[in-house]
Amino acid sequence: MDFGIGIASASDSWKTALRAEELGFTHAWFYDTQMITADCFVAMAAAAMKTSKIRLGTGVLVPSNRLAAVTANAFATLNGLAPGRIDFGVGTGFSARRAMGLGAMKLADMEEYIRVVYGLLRGEIVETEIEGKPRKIQFLNPDAELFNTIDPIPLHVSAYGPRARRLTAKLAAHWKCFIQDVPGALDALAEMKASWAEAGHAADALYSTAWLCSCVLAPDEPADSPRAMAQAGPRAATLLHRAADAEQQGWQNTMTSAPELAADIAGYLELARHFEPQDARYLFNHRGHLIFVKPEERPFISAELIRRTSFTAIEAELIQRVEALRSAGWSQITIAITPGEERALDDWARVKAAFQ
Repeated sequence: MDFGIGIASASDSWKTALRAEELGFTHAWFYDTQMITADCFVAMAAAAMKTSKIRLGTGVLVPSNRLAAVTANAFATLNGLAPGRIDFGVGTGFSARRAMGLGAMKLADMEEYIRVVYGLLRGEIVETEIEGKPRKIQFLNPDAELFNTIDPIPLHVSAYGPRARRLTAKLAAHWKCFIQDVPGALDALAEMKASWAEAGHAADALYSTAWLCSCVLAPDEPADSPRAMAQAGPRAATLLHRAADAEQQGWQNTMTSAPELAADIAGYLELARHFEPQDARYLFNHRGHLIFVKPEERPFISAELIRRTSFTAIEAELIQRVEALRSAGWSQITIAITPGEERALDDWARVKAAFQ
């Protein structure tokens, strides 16, 4: 099993990628959330210059953020800096789009975007719509060796619903999604395997990545300790953010919540009804999203909420959970690292050592 990390893109996040490489992690994924974090391609370029083994990928790129031609160029340029170590992670958008008051983009538009990016990387003349009209585009000087279109750049699709899973299988792409517990992770993998088989692919050809947030607890450390709140609290807060989005924007909430959490969610919803500005409450709702816990939302993030939304447990229990995922067929575990909590890398390196 591979072990990766999720990085909140920053001008110096190469340091986190380098430390992960030193600890034997195989992948570093950089957030593409332009209103929340720094530019992922700038951060990846710095990491490409500072590392030599770890794979670097977008986790995940949102197509509406930039032209397909620009994305193809950026990946080819990164591929020149770190040949054969670049991954294209893509999704229809959650954090990056909701922080601008937008719901997920259409799957058909994402599929078209992927077609254009890979057509350009293959050196083809690609016809696509630009500014409302069909245009033919192509990299004009691939022989100038200004970037690398030779080494492959694998595609990883973030997919949760059945249509997205079918598209992943249609494209024969790698697959990734966020998980919060073992039963849910096993169910998601079984559903993806079914879509994969329906597309006629061999079962062992599926590469799957489970994203999670976590805190490796010390014995007797509560799940809402200051350290756990800093490392896993931001993931717990996304359940609150999603609930507010569902109420205020009508966006689908794909995170399930237990009845025991109803009071916490209701309390946050009442708070969120007073966020300013009134015509863009999503701005404050997504402040700190997957980065830190806002002081205003802290009263609603309980130990129970953290336990139910993240892999927050003592080391021995986490090893058992990861073994359950590995045995079921998950290919990679990716641990999201919150800024300022890079010590979590060393904690997870101990968990990782149990599988080497």
